[in-house]
Amino acid sequence: MAAVHNSRSLTLFARPDCLQAHRVRLVLAEKGVAGYKIVEVRDENEDLAAVNPYNTLPTLADRELVLYDPRAIIEYLDERYPHPPLMPIDPVQRAQYRMAIYRFELDLYKPSLSMGGAPSTVRKARALMRDALVRLAGSLTSRPTLGDEYSLLDCTLAPVLWRMDYYRLRLPERQNSALREYAEHLFQREAFAASLSAFEASMR
Repeated sequence: MAAVHNSRSLTLFARPDCLQAHRVRLVLAEKGVAGYKIVEVRDENEDLAAVNPYNTLPTLADRELVLYDPRAIIEYLDERYPHPPLMPIDPVQRAQYRMAIYRFELDLYKPSLSMGGAPSTVRKARALMRDALVRLAGSLTSRPTLGDEYSLLDCTLAPVLWRMDYYRLRLPERQNSALREYAEHLFQREAFAASLSAFEASMR
């Protein structure tokens, strides 16, 4: 894990079970950022409403800067704390990574929002996520990371993979085996263990 940066200027508003918030906490842990404040939001929160007109989660406040788009948050953290870097230097490769992250958000994060809905809605969301994970498994190699180095791609996928059993995502054996082998590499990282809320730790 990265050297520790004590950053008392950061405040993260989040739910303890939020997939997006898990991704943000994972990036913070990979960067070795400590000492920041976490405000767990379960109902309406006046402090959140004062800084974010949309009342959306997660929200990151860093002094006068307030970010409430999850992708903007993780990219800001990668630039704010440049070591270790979680995005490639090459602009073409950076663009490719951004598009891959966008697809993960559409194919995995978006349907996950329906997991608490009606049974028919849950079945549809589960099928969409399962299909996306099968496609992902087909692109995996023997590397322990999705790209050449650990990156925001892995930070985006790890929280989803941690929830596979929780969401009851059943994959064909071959794809399941490949995906879980990759996932275990991610879960063994010190930063991943540090990123888990108590609720997330209880999922497995």
